[in-house]
Amino acid sequence: MIGKLYLIPTTLGDTEPLEVMPLSVKKVVEEIDYYIVESEKSARKFIKKISPKKSQSSLHLMSLDKYAEDIETSTYLDICKEGIHVGLLSEAGVPAVADPGASIVKLAHENNIQVVPLVGPSSILMAMMSSGMNGQNFAFNGYLPIDKSDRKKAIKDLEKLSKDKNQSQIFIETPYRNEKMFADLKATLTPSTNLCIAADITLSSEFIKTLSMEDWKHQTPDLHKKPAIFIIQK
Repeated sequence: MIGKLYLIPTTLGDTEPLEVMPLSVKKVVEEIDYYIVESEKSARKFIKKISPKKSQSSLHLMSLDKYAEDIETSTYLDICKEGIHVGLLSEAGVPAVADPGASIVKLAHENNIQVVPLVGPSSILMAMMSSGMNGQNFAFNGYLPIDKSDRKKAIKDLEKLSKDKNQSQIFIETPYRNEKMFADLKATLTPSTNLCIAADITLSSEFIKTLSMEDWKHQTPDLHKKPAIFIIQK
C-alpha cells in the first residue's frame, strides 16, 4: 500500500474552520501526522484549531518555505512508500493555487502517488462566483508588476485581453499595496470597464462589490492591509 498526498485547505482568516469547510477535512487532519507546510507556527495553530485533541508532539512538519532546497523537498514523499499519508497544508486557502505546493503535487504524480484534493475556501473562485462577470471564461494572472508604469501597461493589456476574448481577468496584490493598485485602476481603465473588488472573503469584514469604473471613481473602499482579489471585464 502506498500512502496518499492530501491537499488540505485552511481558512482565509481567523474564522472557525468548520464554518467554511466540511467535516471531512477535520477527519483527514486527525488521521495524518506528516505535513508539508509553509509555516510551522501557522500550521500547528490551524491543526490545533480544527482538531484540539490531536497531539502536537506527534506531528512531523516538513518545511516548504522560500529557504527549502529542491534536493530536500524531493524526499518529502518518500514515506508514502511505507504506506504513510502526507498532508500538504496551505498557508491560506487551497494548496498549490496562488500558493506554494505545485512542485510537491508534481512529485506525487511522478511517483505514482495518489493526490487527494479536499474541499475548502478558495478566494479566487469565491471572488469569481460573486463578481457577476464571465465565469465561463476567466484567467488568473497572479501579481501585476510593482513598477508604476509597468503596472499601468499590464492593466491596459488585461483590459484589452478581456475585451478581445470576453474573458474575466483576475489578479491580486500585496495587501499593503491595495490602495495604490486601486488608484492605478481608476487612472488607467476606461469608464465602461467593470471592476470587482473582493476583500476579506469569509471574514466578518467581507467586502465584495462590482461596479463600472465610472461608478468606482466616486467611491473609496477601505482595502488597507486586507487580502483582496481584483477582477476586471471590459
